[in-house]
Amino acid sequence: MILNSLELMEYLPHRYPFLLVDKILDFVEGESIVGMKNVTINEPFFQGHFPGHPIMPGVLILEAMAQVGGVFAQLCRDKATQEEVPYFVGIDKARFRKPVLPGDTLRFELKLTKLRRGIYSFNGKAYVEDQLVTDAELKATFAPK
Repeated sequence: MILNSLELMEYLPHRYPFLLVDKILDFVEGESIVGMKNVTINEPFFQGHFPGHPIMPGVLILEAMAQVGGVFAQLCRDKATQEEVPYFVGIDKARFRKPVLPGDTLRFELKLTKLRRGIYSFNGKAYVEDQLVTDAELKATFAPK
């Protein structure tokens, strides 16, 4: 399954400038998802992080990763229950291994590690080309709109 940015908005409540995923490249129900983001110099956060040395903030890399997890959770749910929105509820073991710069393409690979009591747990990794730049354990759940 492939979703473009317009289709993503059917699954996530985020909108510009906070929709941080451009495309879903692969989805295996109950197992994994792959998403991507093209990082451009036009991103609003580059004005202040950092002038003359633009680096994508790590917290936004994690947010983008969490948004991919939110799409995964939505795709796994019954259409009748999509009156709720995904919430990012936890993060553990986050590591930032290399800066993400304008012109990079981030590829997010998330694997479901547990689904218990409505909480989705993921092992997430972010890559630029084939180099791991960020990894973390993430958790998401749902709340009413």
